[in-house]
Amino acid sequence: MKFEMFSEVKLKTALPEYKIAQGTSAIIVDYCPRPEGQEDGYVLEVLDDQGKGFTVIAIPVSQIEPAVASLEA
Repeated sequence: MKFEMFSEVKLKTALPEYKIAQGTSAIIVDYCPRPEGQEDGYVLEVLDDQGKGFTVIAIPVSQIEPAVASLEA
């Protein structure tokens, strides 16, 4: 899945090395394409409880999902 720049996403998995819980919101700030056969990724600004950025991390695309599920008719 490809995400738009500056869109809000949520982490699918916890990142204990950064003390970031599963489901934490983040904003996409850069796209990291990888060579064929490797997973692309994104640089994220992770948000705190007040919606302010506090950590910037690089993460594979498989570890994020859209923050708001799309509504189906």
